[in-house]
Amino acid sequence: MRFLSSAAKLVVAVAVFLLTFYVISQVFEIKMDASLGNLFARSALDAVVRSTKPPRYKCGISKACPEKHFAFKMASGAANVVGPKICLEDNVLMSGVKNNVGRGINVALVNGKTGELIDTRYFDMWGGNVAPFIEFLKAIQDGTIVLMGTYDDGATKLNDEARRLIAELGSTSITHLGFRDNWVFCGGKGIKTKSPFEQHIKNNKDTNKYEGWPEVVEMEGCIPQKQD
Repeated sequence: MRFLSSAAKLVVAVAVFLLTFYVISQVFEIKMDASLGNLFARSALDAVVRSTKPPRYKCGISKACPEKHFAFKMASGAANVVGPKICLEDNVLMSGVKNNVGRGINVALVNGKTGELIDTRYFDMWGGNVAPFIEFLKAIQDGTIVLMGTYDDGATKLNDEARRLIAELGSTSITHLGFRDNWVFCGGKGIKTKSPFEQHIKNNKDTNKYEGWPEVVEMEGCIPQKQD
């Protein structure tokens, strides 16, 4: 009888063990399935987000430039508070953050073949002298890309000679750029036609966005690389 009682206890213990093992294994499988399901769901969601996220192009422009073109984006200054910004091939050439902009006309010179920065300057056209600006314009070499943007006032000290030299770089708006107008321009030394890259907004007290200044003008595009 004792033998039968011990055998019965053993059978019960084994049964309990097997039942417990079964229950645990089922719960574990459910958790595993749920974890795998969540993992696959997150992976699928990440793939959808990546596929719908718009691509970023150089300088944040709206579309990619073709081969043998330089991507650029620029903005004039905002009133007399925020300076202009010039970006080329994802490199910020001039900005308030770089601390290389100032009142007047801001200029960046770029090698038309390589896209390398040659020089950055700004010329005060309110309280400064136009003569250094004229000498700077005369010294620009053929094949140089010239990017310009105004900040505060870029016109008061401009004279006919300075305007002519800028017009020779491809500008059409420079002849009537006025006090506190906002203007951005991209041209080149030796250009044979007028540049398509130019934006100009007049200072008009009836339409100005800021008191005494018009709204910021922005421009982006793709500059053809100079070929040999």
